[in-house]
Amino acid sequence: MADNKSKKGKSDRNKVSGSENYEIQYFKEKMGVSSQAVTGAIRATGSNDRKVLEKYLKERHGK
Repeated sequence: MADNKSKKGKSDRNKVSGSENYEIQYFKEKMGVSSQAVTGAIRATGSNDRKVLEKYLKERHGK
């Protein structure tokens, strides 16, 4: 599902859209992991919430 660019609130900033390359690129650089790690984290957790993904990646990759 594409990111709705007309909705620019706090709830949108708390999500990482797996279908938007620029969001994956930003998050991977922030976390110091690969794009595959970010998309894998989204699949593994079943969530696109930033805090959930950060926690998962820190536990998984030690970063």
